[in-house]
Amino acid sequence: MKLPISILIVFLLAGVTASAKDDITKELITSNGKTRAYYLYVPSTVKPESPVPLIVMLHGSGRVGMSLVEKWKDLAKKENFIIAGPDSSNSQGWGMPQDGPDFLRDLVEELKRKYPINPRRVYLFGHSAGAIFALETSLMESEYFAATAIHAGALAPDDRELIQMAKRKIPMFIQVGDSDQSFPLKAVRATRDLLNQNGFAVELTEIPKHDHWYYDLAPKINLAAWEFLKKYELNQDPVYRKFNFN
Repeated sequence: MKLPISILIVFLLAGVTASAKDDITKELITSNGKTRAYYLYVPSTVKPESPVPLIVMLHGSGRVGMSLVEKWKDLAKKENFIIAGPDSSNSQGWGMPQDGPDFLRDLVEELKRKYPINPRRVYLFGHSAGAIFALETSLMESEYFAATAIHAGALAPDDRELIQMAKRKIPMFIQVGDSDQSFPLKAVRATRDLLNQNGFAVELTEIPKHDHWYYDLAPKINLAAWEFLKKYELNQDPVYRKFNFN
C-alpha cells in the first residue's frame, strides 16, 4: 500500500527531528554581560517526567568544550544523562572570576530551566587545566555540585586555603597516568593526601603506562568517572555561595 505524500512528509520530518535530538549542539548563554559558548548533548531518551543527572565538563588547555562532550556522548546516551561542555574565556586555561563559579552556576541554572535535570545530581568532570578548575570549584561550591571526577590534575600550593572554604566534604575522584609529565604522581598524591587529611574521602586511580593524553583512553576514563559520580546525590537542595572577587 502506498502512503499519501503528506503522510510520508510527516514521517520524514519526524525522523529528522528525532535524529537532531541525538546530536551535540553548540549553544550560547549570556553570563555576567558576556556571550559564552558551550556544547550540549541531551539524549533522546530523556523524558520530561524523569529528571536526569547533568555533568558539566571542563576542557584542557588549547581545547574547547566539544573535546570532552564528544568523548562522553556514547556513555551519556547509554546511561541517560545530560552533558554540557562550556568554553573557557581563554582557551589556554580557566580562571576566576571570569570562568566561574558564577558562569558555571548560570549555565547549570539555564539548563535546569530547559531540561528535566535532577538538581541534586549535578556533577563536574575536568581534564588537565579543566581538572584543576574543577577541583577549585568543587571546594568553593561543595554544596552545589554533588561530586567531582577529574583526569590529570592537582591543586596548586596556593589553593590550599580553598580547602577551608568547603562547607561539605564533596566526594572527589582523580585518575592520572603513572607516566604523566604534566601532573607527576607525587603532586597528585599530595593533593589526595592533603584533602583526605582535611576530612575528605578522595579516591585516586593510577593508570599504568599512561601519560597525560586523555583522548585515546577516554571511554575507559569516562566509564570509571561515571561509576564514581553516579553514586552521589546531595541530601538537600543545592546551595550556591556567592564570592566577592574584588
